[in-house]
Amino acid sequence: MAISPDSVAVIKGLRRRGYSIPEISTRTGVPRTTVQRYSKSVPIARQYQDRWHARRNASKIMSERAWRTADERARKTVSKISTRDLALIGASLYWAEGAKRDLTFTNTDSRMIELFVFILRNVFKVPLDDLTVSLRIYEDLKKGACLRHWSRVTGVHLTNATTISVLRGKKSGKLEYGMCRIRVKKSGWLLKEIFSIINRVFEQCSPRSSMDRTAHS
Repeated sequence: MAISPDSVAVIKGLRRRGYSIPEISTRTGVPRTTVQRYSKSVPIARQYQDRWHARRNASKIMSERAWRTADERARKTVSKISTRDLALIGASLYWAEGAKRDLTFTNTDSRMIELFVFILRNVFKVPLDDLTVSLRIYEDLKKGACLRHWSRVTGVHLTNATTISVLRGKKSGKLEYGMCRIRVKKSGWLLKEIFSIINRVFEQCSPRSSMDRTAHS
């Protein structure tokens, strides 16, 4: 977003006085990303350092309090997860990240991969030997570290014989260990079951389906 020199001056002036990005955005009406771009190299003036640190600490305290409240509410909402719940979670994950023609699930998020493998093993009773793991990594990542990481996450012992696609360039963002792909052998029956669960959920939750049920009641 392009802004006037006067607005830039105001942003930098507020930043020097120890105002936070959200505060400056609220006062000026300029989007936070734009404020951040123009203020990231602006030092906080010495006389405003105390205010700056105090407000940063206050923001941290407020954030921690909000997380505690959110965690308490989550524990009440999800007091216990049943096998049925896990089946719904697994189907939802697959709907978002899975392939359509064979049961292949790919992601960079270690927790998501670990959870999906747990559901495959414990809900759908897929033997560990039926899981095939392959990786996609950037050329600047250490292959051994990636193999060890995804071995721990999946429970599958990965070796140098594991299929690894190496991409040119450097990793970006959260791709610390690359991308992991889980494939289930001879999974036609399970793929149908998962998509049947997805269809059932959609039938129950779709506004269109709700209107159809109301019309026929």
